[in-house]
Amino acid sequence: MSDERFEFSRRLAQAMMAAGYEPRPAVLFRLFNARYSGRSVSFQSASRWLGGRSIPEQDKLRVLAELFGVEPQGLRYGDTRRMAEARAEWHAVGTRERAVIDAFLALPARKRELVGELVKALAQTRTDR
Repeated sequence: MSDERFEFSRRLAQAMMAAGYEPRPAVLFRLFNARYSGRSVSFQSASRWLGGRSIPEQDKLRVLAELFGVEPQGLRYGDTRRMAEARAEWHAVGTRERAVIDAFLALPARKRELVGELVKALAQTRTDR
């Protein structure tokens, strides 16, 4: 196992734990495929990422970083500081709102765009009153 792959797997496991997930291949497999809009990855791929045997391609790395709230370059190369500045206000969001946001984030990109357009339209309507 190369040091680079081992270090990546360590950072991935740390990011998963910091986001409240157990760093296991089955968990990673399920979370990743629920969020990724491309072809699903296999359980073996998730296992190789966590086991230090491979590093995902850039498009998959971006999804992993978003999923666990870290910067892609930090996940890939080090310095996995959480994106806390952008999410500091999330503590004021209730459980119901978080569930809605999580469901939104699990949608494919095209459906997220549609929901975004709907929200913009509703917000515009609200300011027109």
